[in-house]
Amino acid sequence: MTHHPKSDFLHVMQTRGYLADCTDLEGLDAALMAGVVPGYIGFDATAKSLHVGSLIQIMMMRWLQKTGHKPLVLMGGGTTKVGDPSFRADERPLLTTDQINDNISGIKQAFSSYVSFGDGASDAMMLNNDEWLGGLNYLEFLRDIGRHFSVNRMLSFESVKSRIDREQSLSFLEFNYMILQAYDFMELNRRYGCLLQMGGSDQWGNIVNGIDLTRRVLDHQVFGLTSPLLTTSDGKKMGKSQDGAVWLSPDMRAPYDFWQFWRNTTDADVGRFLKLYTELSIEECDRLGALGGQEINDAKIILANQVTTLAHGAAASVTAAATAHEVFKKGGIGDDLPTFNISKSELDTGITIAQLLIKSGLAASGKEAKRLIAENGARMNDTLVHDSGQMVTIDMLAHPLKLSAGKKRHALVQLK
Repeated sequence: MTHHPKSDFLHVMQTRGYLADCTDLEGLDAALMAGVVPGYIGFDATAKSLHVGSLIQIMMMRWLQKTGHKPLVLMGGGTTKVGDPSFRADERPLLTTDQINDNISGIKQAFSSYVSFGDGASDAMMLNNDEWLGGLNYLEFLRDIGRHFSVNRMLSFESVKSRIDREQSLSFLEFNYMILQAYDFMELNRRYGCLLQMGGSDQWGNIVNGIDLTRRVLDHQVFGLTSPLLTTSDGKKMGKSQDGAVWLSPDMRAPYDFWQFWRNTTDADVGRFLKLYTELSIEECDRLGALGGQEINDAKIILANQVTTLAHGAAASVTAAATAHEVFKKGGIGDDLPTFNISKSELDTGITIAQLLIKSGLAASGKEAKRLIAENGARMNDTLVHDSGQMVTIDMLAHPLKLSAGKKRHALVQLK
């Protein structure tokens, strides 16, 4: 792939390590230069949240939008009814329509941290393939769509071939999945002008089928782009940890545990993960990834902070980092820090950072608190406080909050 892309989107894909393969790099580049390109990725609606294994795809959607294009997030409401079998040895349990819709709204929430939804030209849309798959008439579908598929060719795709070579049974349901995914791409092109499908490199066969079908039925040119299948440098599948899947939803995985997952990245993966999962410049990612010894841990903290900020917001990231710092430094949360409690009702009536400094005994008066802040002497979770009137919110106290006056005096604030 010697083509040097002119479009911002492909430049990002290529330089940050998102690009495994593309069906027509030059054609896609030209389309991206010509106007807003709607692009889609399909996600299963099998759980209430996506996990870190899908984060590379979510980040691709984010970059698509950041470079001026339109992300179409396709939820497989229809296909979830039959279950995506690719590369699985066991059949999935089937879900009810209510469970599926419930899952979709949960996934949309997590997605909203990464892309903005709306009606604008490059606003993201969340779609559900049940919209067109639910009402399909089997005989018409066979006549209009089925005739375009060569079984010989379908048997040659890796996802199918590997199953047959291993003599694992391949049900007709699974064989159909490829046709349904191709049909999705065609319908998205017909209904929403979608020009691009992205996915992991295991989706290559399905994507190519969709491109062929769209050309045959609608006579439209569309494109496919795949990302490398990510394993960690020790060969583990991305997104799984000792205690199960690393979910993106804070209800299913506390932001602190999410932060810890990234903090525990293997040294060899730091540079690559910074490029894929944060928006730091390539130069900075390379610099941090090349650090050795103790310093690589600083790079891991930056990685954890950046990824947690994207997923859960800056406040959650700051508290996670501070809690980790306390736990690490003292082997327990703030053993020798004066700790004081604040009630929810005090927060509801409104309390500023300056008032918090007084309450915690770090400043004797409002005047002293303001002076401390003005002279860059006040920190919250080791981050400088610039505005004495900043309100303290309940989400800042999801974990104990560390306040500092100067280098030596600290206090811990927690919600009682």
